[in-house]
Amino acid sequence: MTALGHHLLAEFSGCDAAALADLGQVTRAMLQAAEASGATVVTHSFHHFSPHGVSGAVIIAESHLAIHTWPEHGFAAVDFFSCGPVDMDRGLAVLKAAFGAVEETRLELERGPLRTVNP
Repeated sequence: MTALGHHLLAEFSGCDAAALADLGQVTRAMLQAAEASGATVVTHSFHHFSPHGVSGAVIIAESHLAIHTWPEHGFAAVDFFSCGPVDMDRGLAVLKAAFGAVEETRLELERGPLRTVNP
């Protein structure tokens, strides 16, 4: 069986704490990332936690783009899954810039059957 989807897990560190704590900024960055990747946005939902942190997802026709932020650690975890032709590199570049990330780590997986592309 060939892969049914591509799953990319990204971690951004050294991020601007204020950017990661701002619900509006995180929402805008995620929508811009989805659009930059060429994905078709269906809907989105984001939540600000007290005292800090934002979690949310952009549902795309191709699957989803999700995030959780830890402003107090300058850290964000991103989950980008697609069963269609999207440019995840372009989407992640938008997020890295929006959050002022110093470092980015990625793990790429092919789904169906599960196998590691880039450990």
